[in-house]
Amino acid sequence: MTSSQPNPPLPRRRLGRSGLEVSALGLGCMGMSEFYGASDEAQSLATLHRSIDLGVTFWDTADMYGSGRNEQLVGKALAGRRDAVVLATKFGVQRAADGAMTGVCGRPDYVHAACDQSLQRLGVDHIDLYYQHRVDATVPIEDTVGAMAELVQTGKVRHLGLSEASAATLQRAVAVHPIAALQSELSLWTRDLEQEVLPTCRRLGIGFVAYSPLGRGFLTGAFRKPDDLDENDWRRTNPRFAADNFQHNLRLVEAVRDLAAAKDCTPAQLALAWVLTRGDDVVPIPGTRSAARIAENAAAAHVALSAADLATLAAACPPGAARGTRYPEAARAALDG
Repeated sequence: MTSSQPNPPLPRRRLGRSGLEVSALGLGCMGMSEFYGASDEAQSLATLHRSIDLGVTFWDTADMYGSGRNEQLVGKALAGRRDAVVLATKFGVQRAADGAMTGVCGRPDYVHAACDQSLQRLGVDHIDLYYQHRVDATVPIEDTVGAMAELVQTGKVRHLGLSEASAATLQRAVAVHPIAALQSELSLWTRDLEQEVLPTCRRLGIGFVAYSPLGRGFLTGAFRKPDDLDENDWRRTNPRFAADNFQHNLRLVEAVRDLAAAKDCTPAQLALAWVLTRGDDVVPIPGTRSAARIAENAAAAHVALSAADLATLAAACPPGAARGTRYPEAARAALDG
């Protein structure tokens, strides 16, 4: 997989019982506009266009990424190529004019207004998969999903999703309208949802979209110390990247690197291949701003892991192996359950 040979065609997967078919790997667009250091629009557009050429045609954005700028970027890349991409975006995390996070909103009137604004920024007439980005604890999920269902009825949205929702919330949500996908964090260093949430998704016919499948880049081995991150990189505030946890977590990277070398693939490809083994209804959406990384990630779909490989990774990266919470305290407060 590390050779320069062209990638075979990228497989496709169905998200639960929704009928929504997407590329087996998607593209998380968040870092093209914010959070992970400086970005370049021309480079990002080239990466987005390259992803289509490679068959990575499941794109993920949100209205809060770059305070709307990421949706505008994605919309620019989609111009003339809308039908080539399954487009997902999200609403619910509110920001002030200066970019400060101000809370979560799931009120029905807000759902409609947010969708209209996303459609305008994206320059499209419909969204293929529309997520509630975070569950609003002050609004019954039935009310929020009911408003989202109205968007389906009007044709503005094709399928509904939730992000970081608990098993109990999913159960209540599907009683109002089918949920095509749950988007939550899943990787070799974040396996919390395997015990309850992922089985609940399967019971309810909900696909699973795994964000940060590379551990926010940590599992690629690109970082050896916290100072390797740009000064304005959000990961500097993440507990798992803190100095007292960083060295411990490097042990997980070493295990991934060793097995990747034995299989002639990159650590990133191995980590993504592991996520793909979690089930045919699981779709990782690694983020990148690099066209070269898109090709590397796409090749992960063709890395085969044996039972022995999986056992090696299970021993090296069991649930709870990573030290540090996956979000700072303020962000953890917005997680459902």
